[in-house]
Amino acid sequence: MAKESGLGVTTLSIDDSAGAAQAVKNDITQFNLSTPSGVQDVTGIDKSAMERLLLLADGQLQITYVFNDAANQIHAVLKNYRTILAGQEGRTTSLAHSGQTLAMELLFNDYPLTRAADGSLTGQATGQLADGTIPAWS
Repeated sequence: MAKESGLGVTTLSIDDSAGAAQAVKNDITQFNLSTPSGVQDVTGIDKSAMERLLLLADGQLQITYVFNDAANQIHAVLKNYRTILAGQEGRTTSLAHSGQTLAMELLFNDYPLTRAADGSLTGQATGQLADGTIPAWS
């Protein structure tokens, strides 16, 4: 696979409070994705270099967005961020680029908005892994 830019993200969708995936990529101006794992130091005194084990996996997606209250856009998706359907652990959030897809169940814990001095209305929200499933690209 060749090196690529981040241009042309084909999917960034988040379930709304009814559990329906909504394509909100047009409202999102930036995102930060991380899928870290904990690490335990298990280095014995017989070693001259570090020895470690991978521990629990995690996932997080931070999005920066422009306020859009049109139907099925970012405001409709995040305004009821506390509403989770019975049987769901979080909001299914999918990201796809260059044929690579990552879907995670995320809990969003805020829907902040900032009105800047220039009049812009934007926000940043963070979703954190909710269901104990290791994030995996497909």
